[in-house]
Amino acid sequence: MDMVNMAIFVSGGGTNCENIIRYFEGSEKVRTVLVVSNKANAGAIARAQRLGVPSVVVPKSRFNDKEVMLPLLKEYSVDFIVLAGFLLVVPDFLIEEYDHRMVNLHPALLPKYGGMGMYGHHVHEAVKAAGEKETGMTVHWVSRDVDGGEIIAQFSTPIDPEDTPDDIAAKEHILEMEHFPQVIEGIVTALFQK
Repeated sequence: MDMVNMAIFVSGGGTNCENIIRYFEGSEKVRTVLVVSNKANAGAIARAQRLGVPSVVVPKSRFNDKEVMLPLLKEYSVDFIVLAGFLLVVPDFLIEEYDHRMVNLHPALLPKYGGMGMYGHHVHEAVKAAGEKETGMTVHWVSRDVDGGEIIAQFSTPIDPEDTPDDIAAKEHILEMEHFPQVIEGIVTALFQK
């Protein structure tokens, strides 16, 4: 298998982004070549820079521009894209270009608690309000339906009745840190092995 060039799209603090970059440091399979954020103040930008990974800020208007995004990804020879806390809806041209080569992490057990407006704390509050006994993370293919792509992997964790939305978020985040890089590795190996 040739080295796979991976880009990570992120909008927030970037703990998953950093975890993924560190996981693949020294890998003979996957190299993180670019971090893209729609927010100039995203913590992920500083994390990427600290780890020596090129990063670029692409505001929403430019993100939705085919003449901006496709040349950018081509410049870095991006083969595979990971959405790790990325809050913009991915435009159709990117979904087509990276069909079954772009995955998203969602902080709930889809198909529950997905779709427009269901991200971050909104998800954990909804899980708590519904009285769920478990939550978890889902890795899925990116499709035209927000959070509607085919599920690749899910991991769950129990919720105690006294857990707050913050407690639920913390439990779910542990799953992300433990499992997300390994899931990416498995996907990439399956997709790109010769």
